Amino acid sequence: MRNKYLQLLLISGALILIDQWTKFLVTIHIPLYFSVRVIDNFFNITHIRNPGVAFGLFANQESEYKVLFFIIISAIAIVAILIIFHQTPNNRRMVRTGLTLILSGAVGNLMDRIIHKEVIDFIDFYYQKFHWPAFNVADSCITIGVALMILDLFWHHPEANAVSKSSGESLYK
Repeated sequence: MRNKYLQLLLISGALILIDQWTKFLVTIHIPLYFSVRVIDNFFNITHIRNPGVAFGLFANQESEYKVLFFIIISAIAIVAILIIFHQTPNNRRMVRTGLTLILSGAVGNLMDRIIHKEVIDFIDFYYQKFHWPAFNVADSCITIGVALMILDLFWHHPEANAVSKSSGESLYK
């Protein structure tokens, strides 16, 4: 797709819809704190709510301003992602894809915070008594997006080492 903004809109729109749709399905079909076993000793769909941030951090902090604080931080992050996306050269597809995924996840979880004042999580991987913290589609988008951006940092980009024709300096230092 030639227009990177159209691509951002279409892909992030689709991912946000998938995220919100899966959360809606979990909310109407699975009671809060109830688990549906999918794969024995490995994977459940468990309806939980996370009033904190990633991995339940700050979930037990009591403050009437906590939700507002998380909404403001999310909004600032979304604006920063959009600015970085705008400044990202078209030839940095992995970065653009990572930013699109991160934006999608940030918006999906922001919508939960605005609507429910907490985030709906339901993907529960575990082994015996060890459970990875439950997460959702938005969290997966953020994680994969960050991983793509980290990979891009270590990936060799010949175009990134190209010499600028006008100044004779490297484009990236």
